Amino acid sequence: MNVGLSLAGVAVALGILWANVRPWWKGGRDPKALLPYASGAGLGSLGTICIGGALGWGAAGIAGLFTSGGNTGVSKVTGTSGAAPMPTGRMGTLTPEGGVVVCLLLLGVILLYKTSGKLDKRRIIGGVASFAVLGFLPGVAKLLGWWPDLVNNVGAKGYALLVTGSI
Repeated sequence: MNVGLSLAGVAVALGILWANVRPWWKGGRDPKALLPYASGAGLGSLGTICIGGALGWGAAGIAGLFTSGGNTGVSKVTGTSGAAPMPTGRMGTLTPEGGVVVCLLLLGVILLYKTSGKLDKRRIIGGVASFAVLGFLPGVAKLLGWWPDLVNNVGAKGYALLVTGSI
């Protein structure tokens, strides 16, 4: 997947991350309060490895929008270019079983979105959008390298359970 990221686009994603984590950090730090943002972030980060699928297309599109918007914003505000290119990487690959788990996670996030209030809906969308960009960065991809492995393993265990009746 050919994704062009710029420093300004990454800054937009980091701004969304900060806007969601800061109120939690300043507040009671209740882990449940991070659920909407974290569910979106998990889905957005997995979208970066869904090459050839709708989630991958969406993640690449969000990265392009953030890059374009960030570059324009930095240029208009400062008069300089924010188009410093950023390298991209991938967390890993999905197995067919892992792909099914990603689809189930997508369903779960959609159901959470449907039952959430206005603020939590924004947090879910913010999580998807920010990690659809941040997940392409090599450093973030390395830190989240366990995530595709976990999804693939859960899928493999579920498949084994359905086929053999035991894990």
